[in-house]
Amino acid sequence: MIREICKDETFLAQKAETATPADWQIAADLLETLEHHKAGCVGMAANMIGVNKRIIAFDNEGSYMVMFNPEIIKKSEPYDAEEGCLSLVGTRPAKRWRSIKVRWQNEKFQERVKAFTGWTAQIIQHELDHCEGIII
Repeated sequence: MIREICKDETFLAQKAETATPADWQIAADLLETLEHHKAGCVGMAANMIGVNKRIIAFDNEGSYMVMFNPEIIKKSEPYDAEEGCLSLVGTRPAKRWRSIKVRWQNEKFQERVKAFTGWTAQIIQHELDHCEGIII
């Protein structure tokens, strides 16, 4: 189901709760909402659709990927970026890392670890800021 984009900064500033296997429908809605906004959006966190769970969906070099309970476990090569967001007006500066290693759970709640670089790494970092309640 395509959900409305949450623009409530008080809600967006909350740290997300751990996702569980019962949250699979939230992930499906998040993915469908991201696909609906693909012309102007490359990633979303569950709080952007009004659900305070640690779930992100993003464009991973041409195909969509969903992560449950993602966390960055390694990062290198900091740089400054400027980013926009469907939930916020305008663009904002952000400190990002060119290379990150992420640990997450897939849709079967199996743990995965993978390194990401460049644009994909930046997208993941933006969505993880949402999970942490960080409004850039």
